[in-house]
Amino acid sequence: MAQMGTGKYTYELIRDFVKSPDGEPFGLISRVAADDEDRIYVFQRRDPPVVVFDRNGKHLASWGAGDVTDPHGLKVIGDTVYTTDRSDSVAKSFSLDGKVKLALGTKGQHSDTGKVTNWLVERAAGPFNHPTEMLPHPNGDIYITDGYRNARVHRFSADGKLKASWGAPGSAPGQFHLPHSIALDDKGNLLVADRSNRRIQIFTPDGDYLGEWTGMGGPNDISRGKDGNYYIAEQEADGNPAYCTDPTGPCSSSSKADTSTASASTRAATSTPG
Repeated sequence: MAQMGTGKYTYELIRDFVKSPDGEPFGLISRVAADDEDRIYVFQRRDPPVVVFDRNGKHLASWGAGDVTDPHGLKVIGDTVYTTDRSDSVAKSFSLDGKVKLALGTKGQHSDTGKVTNWLVERAAGPFNHPTEMLPHPNGDIYITDGYRNARVHRFSADGKLKASWGAPGSAPGQFHLPHSIALDDKGNLLVADRSNRRIQIFTPDGDYLGEWTGMGGPNDISRGKDGNYYIAEQEADGNPAYCTDPTGPCSSSSKADTSTASASTRAATSTPG
């Protein structure tokens, strides 16, 4: 079998580990996530959008048809699956068996962000215009990156009330050019994948800028593993292929971003969707 990576971060490629239960090819797979029981959730752009497997690749369930039009972001936290429906401008959370728990946004209603050029909007606006990822916070709130036709992070209460938004189009600190994914550190700070600016920006829960990680291809996704490491799916850049990056040891943010712990020890070439 083909191997990728080096040292502690060496992986074997297992082709056809999971198969579509209806025998048809998967649609474009936007995200893959795992729950606390190591069940694997595949988020694909055809019905059913969510396909669930056990850790050995056995199909367990499929759901979401009619609830998600354009699958994009997916995170599984505790007993909840958090998703974004990009073209419908809706963010939804589901139970692990596919029942809608919370829906934010109005299907097909997009905020006015003006002209969009290469995913850079003319102006930032409220929720939503093609949101990218949804994530709960230990403080009880929910944070959503709103990126393909907006340039903001939105903060909602647990019952869906908008509390705050921040961000503007651009490349300065605190500005965004396609905020695409989001993760948390141990202090509750937010790590936002600012894809077209090719960086991870770090904010307090109130949206105060702390710092950033650079030196990467455009980050499609940032997730944190059980080992405490952050795993970043990077786009092609500077003649390099798309990568999945394993940082060297657990990364954390303090009052300033600790970029010294964010250098990549392993990059495994891969292919990543939008």
